[in-house]
Amino acid sequence: MFEQAGLNERGAEDDWAREPQDGLLSQSQTAGDSDEAGLRPLKWEDYYGQERVKANLQVFISAAKKRQEALDHVLLYGPPGLGKTTLAGIIAHELGVNLKVTTGPTIEKSGDLAAILTSLEPRDVLFIDEIHRLNRSVEEALYPAMEDFAFDIMIGQGPGARTIRLDLPPFTLIGATTRAGLITAPLRDRFGVINRLELYKPEELSRIIRRDAAILNIGITDDGTGEIACRARGTPRIAIRLLKRLRDFAQVKGQGVVTAEIARYGLAALDIDERGLDAVDRRLMKTMIDVFGGGPVGLDNMAASTGEDAVTIEDVYEPYLMQLGFLAKTPRGRVLTRQAWEHLGCDCPPDYERRLTGLGRAVSANPTDLQAFTGEAGSGYEQQCFADVEAASKKDRDDHE
Repeated sequence: MFEQAGLNERGAEDDWAREPQDGLLSQSQTAGDSDEAGLRPLKWEDYYGQERVKANLQVFISAAKKRQEALDHVLLYGPPGLGKTTLAGIIAHELGVNLKVTTGPTIEKSGDLAAILTSLEPRDVLFIDEIHRLNRSVEEALYPAMEDFAFDIMIGQGPGARTIRLDLPPFTLIGATTRAGLITAPLRDRFGVINRLELYKPEELSRIIRRDAAILNIGITDDGTGEIACRARGTPRIAIRLLKRLRDFAQVKGQGVVTAEIARYGLAALDIDERGLDAVDRRLMKTMIDVFGGGPVGLDNMAASTGEDAVTIEDVYEPYLMQLGFLAKTPRGRVLTRQAWEHLGCDCPPDYERRLTGLGRAVSANPTDLQAFTGEAGSGYEQQCFADVEAASKKDRDDHE
């Protein structure tokens, strides 16, 4: 049926039936640093962190294997660098099937999607990174594939046009995104498993760093591991990148071992401070103070004033600043908290909080105050960051008591 539907009146293949183009589909890992690809774990026991997500996925995978069915479609969302691609690889490995990887922007039309879907074997895993960037026509063509394992093809044009439905093998789609809010409701509702990946704790990052250091034959002390873990912004990708750069400092400036002293020296050279903030983080906060008096300021104005992309600010920098309690979102825009002023060594006006709110309520890192100020608890990253900040603030209060 596929071969017949793929031939037009001239006997040539229609656009939808062509083989996937180079770069459209990868059989395993996405392109990138070969070292990074080699560091990706393929078994649950080598995957540290995300315990709740991991435990649930293990149950779902075991159940699917017992029923000899394809795993329900999975949506993974959260800040970049937390291991969404790695999780997709582990899921495919645990299911004992092939993993095929692509990205949303590379699937330009429904013909590209048809070529990918018809190349899948039964129960294979298709991983689409940046799934929020699928164009509308491709997304709509994906709906019947996800629900009914079928793909509708339009043959011909004008009055003689007809639709042919191709049967697809059962498969699992794993979608990954850093911007869950941009995924349409019809697409989101077709995922049976939806998981948010959290920023990692320092102790979880320490385990990842030690594992990867052993694989890369990097000598590192426990103190050196701790320095990296505390400054990696809760993100394994950043931790691995810092580990590789500190290896260079250790080989040139030290004895080949990443000690705490070497780590502090190298991180200072990389302009990363003790809270994991880099030059861009500090420039964002300093601009908010110097230009906008600490806020409130809109995202577009902040991007224009700093020369940074608005999406990058929102996806990469804001979540961590909010987790630290340095930044808060309000209906009038972003505002810095008093902690941010103090971290930068700037004098915060005594009436700063009252001036910002105009409501006699202090804008603080406490999510209860923020909810009273904004009238809502927020959603997506914001809601999670409020919970993270509340825990951090409680710990700080306990430490001072």
